[in-house]
Amino acid sequence: MRFPLSMTAGMAGYIFKNKMRPRPEWQKTVQVKEDASNPFRILPSAVAEDGSRQPHPMIRQRFPIVMMLEPLHACNLTCTGCGRIREYESTITERIPLEECLTAVDECGAPMVSICGGEPMMYPQIGDLVAGILERNKHIYLCTNGMFMRKRLHEFKPDKRFFFNVHLDGMEKTHDLCVEKEGVFHQAIEGIKAAKAAGFMVCTNTTIYQETDMHEIAELFEYLQQFDVDGHQISPAYGYSAVNVREIFMTRDDIHQKFRQAKDLLKRFRMNQTPVYMEFLRGERDLPCTAWGNPTYNIKGWKGPCYLITDAHYKTFEGLMTQTPWERYGAGNGDPRCEHCMVHCGYEPSAAFGINARLADSFKMLSWALR
Repeated sequence: MRFPLSMTAGMAGYIFKNKMRPRPEWQKTVQVKEDASNPFRILPSAVAEDGSRQPHPMIRQRFPIVMMLEPLHACNLTCTGCGRIREYESTITERIPLEECLTAVDECGAPMVSICGGEPMMYPQIGDLVAGILERNKHIYLCTNGMFMRKRLHEFKPDKRFFFNVHLDGMEKTHDLCVEKEGVFHQAIEGIKAAKAAGFMVCTNTTIYQETDMHEIAELFEYLQQFDVDGHQISPAYGYSAVNVREIFMTRDDIHQKFRQAKDLLKRFRMNQTPVYMEFLRGERDLPCTAWGNPTYNIKGWKGPCYLITDAHYKTFEGLMTQTPWERYGAGNGDPRCEHCMVHCGYEPSAAFGINARLADSFKMLSWALR
């Protein structure tokens, strides 16, 4: 199977339960004037007797799938495409206390927690944080640049609910250029080897930029097969307010072209992104943004509306879910910051929720999960 059975079954059960009975305190009725020119709007599910179009049932069933937890924003690297060390410069030395992190996990209730940052392996209590989240029967992706994995590996125990997610943007020369430091690729590979030897599950995360050679990404995944890596995540890069080096980022058309070219290159590798999301990247289907499916908690609170855009910080998760004007965000809804975004933290939830689903999607998703 692509993921442990407990993860697949737990996630499916969680989504089904919340679709049937979503938490009422997380919902908000929003009246949005429909824009027929927006191809990424949530499509109506029915037409009433008077001819009016009824909203998709998921429009008022918001619930989180993956919580993005940033216990700190400090990092040992200054990657070109990363906005955290720039956006949160004033709080770069601060950390969220361990108990506050765990309280936020409880408040959100999402079955999956992505521990990110900054570099989370610089968090002094990272081992205790992972253990505390596992005690709550959550699944974890610990996103890291890999440089501290060997040094701190003894603080963790292998668990079928826990992945190290190592960021690699290409082979050695390219990756070290992206992170602006020589030797990082080598240290990340050594960390992957050590983790796999110790019995941990390890996947990789790759950002695709304007100049990324997709043949090199295929070469990278081929190279990683010798270490028995458990899968690969991939996401396109687009410019946003905290970091807007426009020449390295892609427009929506650029993304479609890049991923169409890579369709045959990537199909033989163990991709952790759903086939529905990959079709979206290639421009073969439409998905609306459901950023509420990937809420972010950091030093300033619950970050709204999404992982990349900050318009507000909320003290409570309920505040994020009910006070964020979700109808304003997503391509075609008027916010220029959203027009070229196709990153998985906003659109992969739509694939998981089955919004704008097609008849063959259930079989497609099942066969993908079982491979």
